[in-house]
Amino acid sequence: MAEKILERTTISISIAKYREVGLLGFIVILAVLIQLRNPSFLTLDNLRDMLTNTAILSILAVGMMLVIVTRGIDLSVGATLALSGMITALTVSSYPDLPVFMAILLGILVGIICGNVLGVLVAKAGILPIIATLAMMNVYRGLTFMISGGQWVSANEMPASFKSIATGSILGINTLVFIAIMVYVIFYYFVNHTRTGRQIYAVGSNPESAKVSGINNTKILFLVYTIMGGLAGLSGVLWVSKFASAQPDTAMGYELTVIAACVLGGVSIAGGTGKISGVLLGALLLGILNNALPLLNVSPFWQMAIQGAIILVAVLVNALVKRGVERNNLMRRKI
Repeated sequence: MAEKILERTTISISIAKYREVGLLGFIVILAVLIQLRNPSFLTLDNLRDMLTNTAILSILAVGMMLVIVTRGIDLSVGATLALSGMITALTVSSYPDLPVFMAILLGILVGIICGNVLGVLVAKAGILPIIATLAMMNVYRGLTFMISGGQWVSANEMPASFKSIATGSILGINTLVFIAIMVYVIFYYFVNHTRTGRQIYAVGSNPESAKVSGINNTKILFLVYTIMGGLAGLSGVLWVSKFASAQPDTAMGYELTVIAACVLGGVSIAGGTGKISGVLLGALLLGILNNALPLLNVSPFWQMAIQGAIILVAVLVNALVKRGVERNNLMRRKI
C-alpha cells in the first residue's frame, strides 16, 4: 500500500512539474504576442492594474484548490463573497468610524460561518458537495438580497478609510496584491510543511486508505470548506473596497472563473493533485486574458469563447501529460 501511495505521489509531482513549466512558458509566449499587438500591455501601469484585478481571483483559487483536492467543489463562493461584502458595506456605512481591520475581520467571520455550514452539510451530513454548495449558493444569494433590500451600497455611503483598502499600499505594494502574496505564502507553508496539509492530499487521493491510517476525514473536509469560506469572506471585503459598491448580484457566476483558474493550474477534479504555485499561474493566465483581450478589441462574446477554449485545451494537455508520465514510469519499472 505504501509503495502504491508513493508511486502516485511521484506521478503527481512529475505531472505538476511538467504542467507548471509548460504553463509558465505559455504565459510568457502569450505576453510577448500580446505586446507585439498592443505595446501598452507590458507598461508598468497596465501590469499594476492587471495584478490588482487578479489578486481577488488568486485568493479565492487557493481555497478552491483545497476543496477540489479533497474531491469536492464549492459553487457558493460568489454568493459567500457577495454576502460578506454586503454585510461589511452596510456595517461601515452605518458605523463610518469602524477601524478597517475590524471591517476585514467581520467579512472573514461571515465567510467562515458560511463555510462552517457547508462543512456540516458535506462532512457530517454526507451530502454531495455539488448539491450542498449549489443549494447554499442560492440561500446565501437570497440572504444578500434580503439584507440589502435589493438595493446597492454606493461609494458615497462608504467611508474613505474603507475604500482606501484597495487603493492603499503596504511596503510599496498595492494592498490587494500584498494580501494575496501573504495568503499564498501562508498556504504554501500550510500545504507543504504541516501534517494537516499532507492529510488534505491523503483524503483526496484515497479517502478509505486515509481513514484506515487514522486520518479524520470529517475533520479535514470541515476544515477545507471553512478555509474556503474565510477566504471568500476576505475577498468580499476586498471586492467591495475595490469597486466601491456592494450589490446583491456581486460576483454572480464568479465561482466558475475560480474553478477555471484551478483547472488551468493543474488541480485535478478527481482530487489528490494540485499545487499552490500552479494555481497562482492559472489565476495569472486568466488575469492576462481578462486584461489583454479588451486591449486587443476582442468582442466580449469572443472573450468568453477564447477563455473556454483555453480551459478545454488545458484539460486535454493535463490528460496527455498524465498519460505520458505514467507510461514513462511504467517503462522504467520494466527496465
